[in-house]
Amino acid sequence: MSQRRSPVDDSPHIQINMANKLNQHQPARGYRQEKVRWLLILLGLLLLPSVTMANGPESPRLLTDVVTQRADQLALIESDEGAVRLFTTSVGPALGLKDAAGALGARLPSKMIKELGVPELSQSVSDLMRALGTWQFANALRQETGPSTPAIPLSAARQDWLRTKNQTASFSDLLRLTKDTQGSGTAQGTRESRNVELILAAERTAFEASHQAITTWWTIHGWKDRVRQAKGHSRLCGTWQWIIHNHQIHGEQKSTIIFSLPGQASANAAMPAESIILGDAIYLRWEQNGHIQEDSLLFIKDDEKIEGSFMNNTGGWGPISGKRLAPCKP
Repeated sequence: MSQRRSPVDDSPHIQINMANKLNQHQPARGYRQEKVRWLLILLGLLLLPSVTMANGPESPRLLTDVVTQRADQLALIESDEGAVRLFTTSVGPALGLKDAAGALGARLPSKMIKELGVPELSQSVSDLMRALGTWQFANALRQETGPSTPAIPLSAARQDWLRTKNQTASFSDLLRLTKDTQGSGTAQGTRESRNVELILAAERTAFEASHQAITTWWTIHGWKDRVRQAKGHSRLCGTWQWIIHNHQIHGEQKSTIIFSLPGQASANAAMPAESIILGDAIYLRWEQNGHIQEDSLLFIKDDEKIEGSFMNNTGGWGPISGKRLAPCKP
């Protein structure tokens, strides 16, 4: 959003602002294993706040349950199409993401698909399912590969899908070690050493994949709010005549304000520090040189007018009225 001020905007009362582990498999021996184990514990503690931010029925804590309870389903995914299908029918609702699952599973008109950002949502879901699949695979290696047991196999199609756009840095090392261990025809001692190294790599991959899954879960969880905000900003976008009456000084100020879509305002344009638009309600917070102003407004007259009030940190308060002068510039 951007703001264009009239010459009278420099008056003192306007200067305030213009508007308002996991179940870990323990290697039998070795200092290296112990060192890695404590590193993973430390990283887990650093990750803990992001997990505990949500504790209700919609919580990233559910990710661990899904990886454990739906391991067999996750192990069968070999494509984005299969990942989205499993999310919409099973995993999404289990993770408290029913609305996202419903949007992806519904037949929507092209206009609504664009308004809801369905392509971006679908990509986020694919990223989440890939992280869960990587996590599940690493878990299986940790739990089923013993010091002298051969590593479990991974199909070529599933390997290709997991590798594509995989944001887990250690996953490529895990695949390499899996291949080396499966093809190893060396002595028992060497094979045991390689399996221990494989288990440690699986520990790292499981942790990194869980972190990525949590991050992507929050992205999908915030999808509805982003859609609402985008719609609200589209309604506000345009050129407005803004009239503020400050009861503190019994003065009135008229200005022209241009609100742009997010990311389209010029670099030197004045912008609200915070803006929340839900339905007809508008909240704007302006901050400049220690002056703070908050606006509480409503759309009226088919979005052609805005009415509300403001309050600032110097004691100023009063009504605001706005009239649209021009539509949003593309």
